[in-house]
Amino acid sequence: MATPEEIEEAKNKLISEHAEVMESLGEVWVKVEAVRAATPTDEVHDLLLELEKAVKEARDGGVIGSGANDHRRALKKYTKLVAEG
Repeated sequence: MATPEEIEEAKNKLISEHAEVMESLGEVWVKVEAVRAATPTDEVHDLLLELEKAVKEARDGGVIGSGANDHRRALKKYTKLVAEG
């Protein structure tokens, strides 16, 4: 059975991981806007490739973090603890 302290700690970790993912989406939105603003003479393929890289980094993380993968793990732990609680 999970203690209230364990649940609260897991919730705080979940909130922190969510905030990190939301922050990393800033670069995704920049890339989306570049694609949206593309003209017929722009290299849309390359713009989409840059968008793909930004999404991958948000999902998998960069050098420092693990992106949405850490959020997924934190959510799983929190959900499990709440179910046990």
